[in-house]
Amino acid sequence: MHQVEPFYNWRGYYIASEDPSSPFYNREYSEFEFNNSVYNFYIHPQWDAIGSPTLFIKILFTDYDSGYTIIELLGEWNDAIENDIMILKRDIIEPIIENGINKFILIGENVLNFHHSDDCYYEEWFDEVEEGWIAMVNFHDYVIAEFERVNIDHYFVMGGELEDIEWRTYTPFHFFEKVESLVTKRIG
Repeated sequence: MHQVEPFYNWRGYYIASEDPSSPFYNREYSEFEFNNSVYNFYIHPQWDAIGSPTLFIKILFTDYDSGYTIIELLGEWNDAIENDIMILKRDIIEPIIENGINKFILIGENVLNFHHSDDCYYEEWFDEVEEGWIAMVNFHDYVIAEFERVNIDHYFVMGGELEDIEWRTYTPFHFFEKVESLVTKRIG
């Protein structure tokens, strides 16, 4: 797992640790000290710890003018034991929403498992984006199935073409346009 790095090709467009409005502003990273782990496997030090022992993220891009952010996730999303959604919602999402963001793209190809608890934080997040949306891109089928099984899938736009986007081939702007067009078709 230490070889799975957050996507870095968009660093010329945006770096969360250099954005004064980012929850990770002024965070310093090591390229050599591997301190965090998932399932007792060290992960790359560029992933951002959010206070969960199993879920790590990287804010890849934020556009305040257009009101969207792109977040890549790694690890186990565990609401049952760690209450990851509460941590994510309170410490990361709320400060982002306060800065005018109402469209979220969550990239989940490195989310290994999902364990459910309740839906109150999902409902709260959904209500707070008002005219926006939360799109889930490239999550594994079994993770999507678990979201559907516990009936929290209606808080997200997910499945279909959103599960097969070669997002690394896009610039962040074009990736957002692609996702937004799919979301608009779904919602409209």
